[in-house]
Amino acid sequence: MMEGMAGLESREQPRQGGVPAARWTPTLEDEEALAAMDRYGNPSEIDVRLPSLPESARIARRMTQYVVLRQWGLGPNLAEHAVLLVSELVGNAVRHTGARVFVLRAQRRPGRVRIEVRDPSRGLPCLMPVAELDESGRGLFLVDKLSDRWGADLGPRGKTTWFEMRVTDR
Repeated sequence: MMEGMAGLESREQPRQGGVPAARWTPTLEDEEALAAMDRYGNPSEIDVRLPSLPESARIARRMTQYVVLRQWGLGPNLAEHAVLLVSELVGNAVRHTGARVFVLRAQRRPGRVRIEVRDPSRGLPCLMPVAELDESGRGLFLVDKLSDRWGADLGPRGKTTWFEMRVTDR
């Protein structure tokens, strides 16, 4: 049994062949994600429109964590990095665009995960040098360091800022 993994209880259920299997119990984060997906939609299935408010970063993080860990069954390290990077992209969309809504989308492709945040601003994000004692401005620096690729694409009604992370397909 895996210890320390959110959502896995110590109760076991027998599986075929007599080997016990951990029974999954939703965590508070899972329940928050499921409630948000009931309200807004699943970002792995549709473009999810969220209000451009600071509290929407939490919703986007929960959805991302749920999709990466529970729906796609990928590892906790990848999920942790994806959650952090989504938080940064959403924070930029909320703080710097003046938009009323932004769009979250998560895509699983062979060998990679792609997460997108779309907003109506045509201002492109800019990776700035970060000094050791800087207290802000580290968002895109983190995106650059923790993702395998990232970028921003201009569209007819704004931009899509995205990152990709490699995964090992089973």
